[in-house]
Amino acid sequence: MQTGVPRAGDEGLARRLKALACTAPLHDLDARKTRLDWVDAERYQMAEIGLQAIDEVTLAMDFDHGAAQPEVVRRLLPFIGTQAPDAPAGEHERVGRWVIENLINVGSLDRGFAVEYGSLAADGRYVRRRFDFKLLVELAGPDGEVYLRASDEAINVLVGALDTDVESAQVAAEVKLENLISRGLLGDARLAAEQARYRTVQYAEALRQKLDATRRDVRSVDWLAAVPALLDEALTHIEGRYRAETAILDHIATARDEATEPSRRRQAAELVGVVRDCIQRHTQLQTRLQEAGAVFRAEQDRQQFAGRPRRAAIDVFGQLLRPCLTLHVATAVEPTAAFFRAGTGVRVPSVPSLGGLVETLLAPPSDRDPLGEPVPVPELAPAAPDPFGADRWGRVDAALPAAGRAVRLSALLAEARGADPDLPRLVALRVLHAVGSAVTTARTQGDAELLLAVDDGTVLRDAEYGGADLLVGTAEVL
Repeated sequence: MQTGVPRAGDEGLARRLKALACTAPLHDLDARKTRLDWVDAERYQMAEIGLQAIDEVTLAMDFDHGAAQPEVVRRLLPFIGTQAPDAPAGEHERVGRWVIENLINVGSLDRGFAVEYGSLAADGRYVRRRFDFKLLVELAGPDGEVYLRASDEAINVLVGALDTDVESAQVAAEVKLENLISRGLLGDARLAAEQARYRTVQYAEALRQKLDATRRDVRSVDWLAAVPALLDEALTHIEGRYRAETAILDHIATARDEATEPSRRRQAAELVGVVRDCIQRHTQLQTRLQEAGAVFRAEQDRQQFAGRPRRAAIDVFGQLLRPCLTLHVATAVEPTAAFFRAGTGVRVPSVPSLGGLVETLLAPPSDRDPLGEPVPVPELAPAAPDPFGADRWGRVDAALPAAGRAVRLSALLAEARGADPDLPRLVALRVLHAVGSAVTTARTQGDAELLLAVDDGTVLRDAEYGGADLLVGTAEVL
């Protein structure tokens, strides 16, 4: 039997690959910090700040609200300040905002991360798949404010147990916590208690997502079998955890009272706060579990007996086109112009059709392949050849002025036109690219020289090109 070759559809291998993918954005923070030109980023450990940010967001989450981004940045300031104590407070705050924005992935279309990995199909072929995930998500709360929430992948990264069953991880954490307390290892016991608290938050987040999906479309959630089973398991989970944590709290209080060293008493007191917070979160989760059935019945009645939308979408064909076809051209200009002025502006309407929006919101979610969707292999067109060639690029570099010398663009074009009829076009492109060159970028890249082009108001007198007769020079970068 051949060993060392993964089986087709191996779920364990896929989980490990996804686990590595979830940590990639944290490593990427340290990889990209050298590109920041507004801070000496070598002093900061960005991955550690990212984990601390996920920690703060996770602890601030509940069913209705998440963590406000300014508050998370404020809580990060002491931790960031320990890495660079001589830096100003404004720099610490800007570093914290930069880390959080990168964990949200601000700037991308869906504000998520995507990683490609491979797996073996049933016929033995190697198939490339795409895994999409998020770490911090911006969601609107009931009061209209935007909050940060940690995704399941972020919580798994934080506790170091990626793709682990919630209930089994919780039981293991409680057993480990009780064992550490009985042995007097209060420092390790606090870490185990915090991991148990993260698992409780993750369990509550799973229930919140089910209830949010129910409020959007009751048909998208299996309330016949899946959700009742989840509620029963969650109630059993809370009952067992409450008993265990109450007993553990008694052991911690005993250890705190019997401790003589101030450090051990402080550790025991901090551990008491963590376990009490766990008990409080269990109570909140139990309240939401008891209200879940009422939420389902209320949403079922609301969605089943809701009336039709009172505001209909505009029928362009029936309300505009057909009536205008029966009118004279002079008469039809006014209604058509009014429609296109309102419908084709610089800003695209956020809701072009109310019926289409409702249909999109009520569409049941599609089932996803647990291994991810296969990545299609694109058919790339052959690269276009360089219209200038290496020889012309070399001649343009030789024609540019040396360091400390400035030449007019008109003189460069005349010299290039005498050497090669096609060379002035490349000279004009090089000079145009030199307008507004960034000295900071050149210094960061380690360039020795930088080509600069400045407009001093002189008009270009040339038979082929027009505009400003730029003053072109080469400067040394110190």
